[in-house]
This record gives sequence, structure tokens and C-alpha cells, in this order.
Amino acid sequence: MRKLTDCRLRFSVLLLAALVVSTAFAWAQQSSSPIRFELKKIPFHLESSLSPAKNVPETMAGGVAVFDYNGDGRPDIFFTNGADIATLKKSSPKYFNRLFRNDGNGKFTDVTAQAGLQGTGFDVGVAVGDYDNDGSPDIFVAGVHGNTLYHNNGNSTFTDVTKKAGLDQANDPEYGPLWAVAAAWVDVNNDGLLDLFIVNYLQWTYSDQAKCVIENVPEYCHPRYYKGLPNQLFLNQGNGTFKDVSKEWGIRDHIGKGMGVGIADYDLDGKQDVFVTNDAEYAFLFHNLGSKFEEVAFQSNVALAEDAAFISGMGLDFRDVNNDGYPDIAYVALKSQTFPFYLNSQKGEFIEATASSGMRAASLTMTGFGPALYDFDNDGWKDLFVTRGSVTSVWPPGYKFAEPNTVFRNEGANGKWHALTSEAGFTDATAARHRGCALGDFDGDGRIDIVATSLEKDAELWMNRTPGAGHWLEFALHGVKSNRDGIGARIKVETKSGLQYNHQTSSVCYASSSLGPVHFGLGADTKAAHVEIIWPSGIVQTLENVDADRIVTVTEPAPTAAPAH
Repeated sequence: MRKLTDCRLRFSVLLLAALVVSTAFAWAQQSSSPIRFELKKIPFHLESSLSPAKNVPETMAGGVAVFDYNGDGRPDIFFTNGADIATLKKSSPKYFNRLFRNDGNGKFTDVTAQAGLQGTGFDVGVAVGDYDNDGSPDIFVAGVHGNTLYHNNGNSTFTDVTKKAGLDQANDPEYGPLWAVAAAWVDVNNDGLLDLFIVNYLQWTYSDQAKCVIENVPEYCHPRYYKGLPNQLFLNQGNGTFKDVSKEWGIRDHIGKGMGVGIADYDLDGKQDVFVTNDAEYAFLFHNLGSKFEEVAFQSNVALAEDAAFISGMGLDFRDVNNDGYPDIAYVALKSQTFPFYLNSQKGEFIEATASSGMRAASLTMTGFGPALYDFDNDGWKDLFVTRGSVTSVWPPGYKFAEPNTVFRNEGANGKWHALTSEAGFTDATAARHRGCALGDFDGDGRIDIVATSLEKDAELWMNRTPGAGHWLEFALHGVKSNRDGIGARIKVETKSGLQYNHQTSSVCYASSSLGPVHFGLGADTKAAHVEIIWPSGIVQTLENVDADRIVTVTEPAPTAAPAH
């Protein structure tokens, strides 16, 4: 880690000089070895059914998930895909969703047909979680006027259980057909069962004529031309079914144009909170009171970004960035809108640090769709990867719609971001209209890799080749009283270099999901002296002297019995 020991006054001048020289040498080494990725291809082509009429869903596809669907210890990849825009049906195999099995030798095999995951509608987002606690992760697919829940049968196949589960509610009696962009699995009431939060976008219907035209050129309409939708919350009943409690829990009262969702316990009260980005509307922060949510975005200073103007909030990540134990917020938006970054004040509100962290200047010329906070160089500080690419396709003339991705390196204790694009391998030759992203260690080398999608192009598999990356630890959580995935568990890791924190969530980036071991970079440290896990159940578990460079499987202990009276 890049934490320097405080110099004490009694140090001699000679020792202080030696320290300065040593530090300068270490920094020079780090600067010459930035985070780097190598592009590999995977045979998936995102089909969004582009049409002359410029129907809005065409530009919003691209969710992807990384998770171990068959329990072999290797992360696999699932892609959502579009459909015929007029019928919202997958009228050709080119529109099929795709599942790729990780064979462990740098190769992936398309197992979609065997798994039964081709899909039927225009699918956008995906959320992965084991909703029935049977040890096999299930898949929820969010789509245009229709969602799907796939139950993992534990034998490498899936069954569509949408109707059986009570999630076939795509036509709202008040708002009409619902268009879901994203979703997140979260145990909102800490009963050990994963509930489902669905983010809905716009009230939209198909047209064969362009709704918006600029100087005789058809273009995708700004969100202001559409009415918004409420989000939804479904409580897990524990018998394979879900109950819509959106109204009772205070979710339905808030109409937005939702694009992203992040889950974290931002005030550390033991209850999971929800942040939702909206497209050209106020953001939502739903504070969990235990039996309902209160919307507190304005009180918490996250409703609007620093210019106090509506921006096109896209995807987000909701994690502790500065290693103080409190989750922070990073999300992305369009060119000239910046990528807002909020630090948790530890007092129930947030302090915007977009400008002070260097993010404003670095991101002002970029359009982002999906951010992800992971430690890519394993130095103990989470970096920020962003998929980039425009919404529009033809206007204004000369505008660059395709963009390469970028990783912002976290410079640690100074609180600054350093943008790496071509230096990280994201050259102009890889520019595209990027959308979703999901993350995992595909080759088992302890460095986090990335899979990203882009409209009308093949998916990108970015293998992490960062030279001189530090040591690492990952924790594969198995809940017992808590949900099986341990979603919501908070982990503190203490090494010689200091403390760092992370929590288990599968909601990340734009319309995407990453469910795997919780990752920590350890820098030069070869072990964690102390690890503390606070499970959603409230059970606190500790581990001592944990050796680095491995995945540690941790099973939640049984609750301690109360003493007899």
C-alpha cells in the first residue's frame, strides 16, 4: 500500500533523506508500471436491433454477469441480448442471450442451449444471486416490457420460473408496460432470504416513425420526451415466490427514470441501503429503516451533482474507496457532465469530491456507462474502471460516438484519481459504444479481469496484465443464518500497512452483475494479521494471520446460544 509511515521529529536528517530517496524510487517504479490489460475476444455479438426510427431501447442494451454457475470454482460469463425492436421477440438466434463456461485454460465454451438460457424478449440487465439458498446462483434478467427469473437446477441447467415466482408483473395497471434496465439482489429485512430490487426506466412504446428529428436527421429522444416509472421491491417469501411490497416499503411513491442501482449499508446500522441513478432526474438514496425505506437523497447531498443540474446518471458502484470503513459512491454520466464521486462523511451524508479528487477534470470529455470499483493493481486501494461510449449515433456531425474504456487509478491517501486509457491498453483501436461490464479473476492469477459489452460489436475480455501487482486475498462467503451468498456482509482486513474494507454485493457497473469472492489487494504484505466479517445476521466472525495469494472459503458460524437462566 502507498501509506507512508509518519516521520518523527527525533529522526536524524540522514535518515529522513534516506526515506525521501527510497520513497521517490518506489513511486518511480509504480509510475512506470501502470495498470495494464490485454484484449481477448469472446464470441458474443451484442444485437440491439438498430432501426431508422431510433427507438430508445436500441441504445440501452448490454448487461453482462460473471459468476460460477456450475460450482467448478471458475467464473463464467452470461450476456443479455436484444430482440426485434418491433416485436420485442428474439426472432433469430443472433438475439439469443449467451452463457459461456470458463474451461480454465483461457478458453470459454458456449453452453447456452444446454443451460436453457437463450431467452425470449428484449433483455437489458442481469442480477445474479442464490435466492433459494440451495448453493447454486440464480439469474434475474431485466428487460423491455418483460422480465425473467431463471432458477439454477444445480446440474448446469436453468428453468424459467418467472410466473411461478410471481415476477411476471411487466404490465402495471397505472403506468402500463414496464421497462426494467437493472436489478439487484439484497436482503432488505435480514431474514436470510434475498429480495429483489428492480430499476425501471421510461414509459415507451414502439414506433416505426422517428419521434425526434434534428435538422431532418432522426435521433434518439432525450428522456424528457418520456414519462418515468416507479421502481419495484419484491420480498422473498421463502417458498420460491416473491411479494410486491413496493408501496408498503415506500418505493413506488418515487417516480424516476432509473438507470443504475448500488447496494451498501452506508450508515453501518446493519441494514442495506439502495442508491439509484436516474437519467436527467434527481438521484434516489433509499435509507433502510427495517420495514420500509425513506428517500433521503437531498438530505444526504447526493440528489444532484456539483453543478446542481440534471445529468444523465448511468451505472454506479457503491463501495468504500478511501479505506475508512464507510461506503462511498461513484457513478458516471455523459460528456461535459463529469463522473460524480461522493465520499461518505460518516455522519449519514456525503461530500462531493468530484473536483477535489481530480475526477472532474479527468472525466469532463468522457461519456461513461458502467463504473466498477476494484483494486486492479492489488496495492490496497480500489481503482475505478469505466466503460465508455455515446448514447447518440448521428448528432452532432463530427462527434466521436465510440470511445475507449478507461481505468482511473486510485492514488491512495492523497485522494486523487489518475486516468489511464491508452497506457492501460484501451487504445483508440478499441473505441466502441460500450455498455455493461462484469468482473472476476478468469485465469486465477489474483488479478481482477473484466468483460465488457458494446453495441453492435463483439464483447471484450480484458485480461489484467498489470506488472508488479501486489499480493491479494479473496473471501468466498457461505452464509448459514444469512443468505447463502453472504450479500451484505462487511469485511475488514488488517495488515502491516493498515486497514481496508469491502462488502459482498453482486450489483456493479451498468445493468450488470458480478458475484464472486470479495477481493482485497495487499500490496507488499504477505498476510492479513486480522480479518473481521460482519454477516447480515449480525454474527461477527474473525480470522487471524491469514496467508495471502489465495481464496479463503468462510462459512458463517452458528449463532452463539444465549446463556441459560
